[in-house]
Amino acid sequence: MTRRVLLGGLAAAGVAATGLRALSGKAAPGGAAGPEARFPFTLSEAEWKARLSPQQYAVLRDHGTERAGTSPLNAEKRPGIFACAGCGHPVFDARTKYESGTGWPSFWEPLPGGIGTSVDRSFFMTRTEVHCANCGGHLGHVFEDGPQPTGLRYCMNGVAMTFRPATA
Repeated sequence: MTRRVLLGGLAAAGVAATGLRALSGKAAPGGAAGPEARFPFTLSEAEWKARLSPQQYAVLRDHGTERAGTSPLNAEKRPGIFACAGCGHPVFDARTKYESGTGWPSFWEPLPGGIGTSVDRSFFMTRTEVHCANCGGHLGHVFEDGPQPTGLRYCMNGVAMTFRPATA
């Protein structure tokens, strides 16, 4: 066996394992935002599992990702507030939502105090993870390819949020 074949096989195995982790919604132990993080709203893992659907738990607590184009929130156009599905904390105003073409709800700016960020080094890359500032639930990632005025694209999992329409 050549070194190239061995390294190629190891890389393929790593990608396969990482892909399985994404499909299963499993991530490193410690839940959202890492084991050292502390948030105002906390529950035990049993309480989170009772509170959330399996898909919500996979995304919010285990850093999973929903399939692109599957969230009804992607088509939501009404005025209102997007909140964390885990704790109800407001995270985005609908006025900052835009169509990014990615298949996930995207925003150019969070509400003040709505989110926190951390470094995500999964999938052989470094990204900025976005989590709820209140419970630490994983919401998605932020990228520097969004529209003005911020130039940011907060690419969120719709299953990790709820929508509250504005009252007239």
